[in-house]
Amino acid sequence: MERTHTYRVTAWWVAGQNGITRSDSAPNAIHFTVPPQFGGMEGRWSPEDLFLSSLASCFTSSFSAIAEYSKFEYVDLEVEVEGTVSKTTTGYCFTGVVVRPKLKIADESDRTRALDLLNKTKNLCLVSRALLIPQEFQPQVEATKLAMV
Repeated sequence: MERTHTYRVTAWWVAGQNGITRSDSAPNAIHFTVPPQFGGMEGRWSPEDLFLSSLASCFTSSFSAIAEYSKFEYVDLEVEVEGTVSKTTTGYCFTGVVVRPKLKIADESDRTRALDLLNKTKNLCLVSRALLIPQEFQPQVEATKLAMV
């Protein structure tokens, strides 16, 4: 297995409060909007929803891999992630995130091991750990003359 993997998504602002994002690895684009509290459309994903979904889906897939590697059988895993956004002196930002994994097991005697694997997953979840890394910022600006019709 390769030691380095690169993933890429691209987003475009379409009109009003709406945009589209797509991934090199998925055939379908996702239509997103700003949250309804800021004038966005009801029924569409917001960047905040996508962020929290990244945490939940990463935790879920990480636990599945860790459980398989550990030969740990479980009945079901549901992961709820709740984020709080607050207005601060520097603008709106996430001020808290709560991850609530709910693991169902078949045998009570596996409870301690289940909790150990959930804690291991918390420490190994790639998206959770990514929140700690410095971000590189590479802006580009292009000037384009529009043709007069």
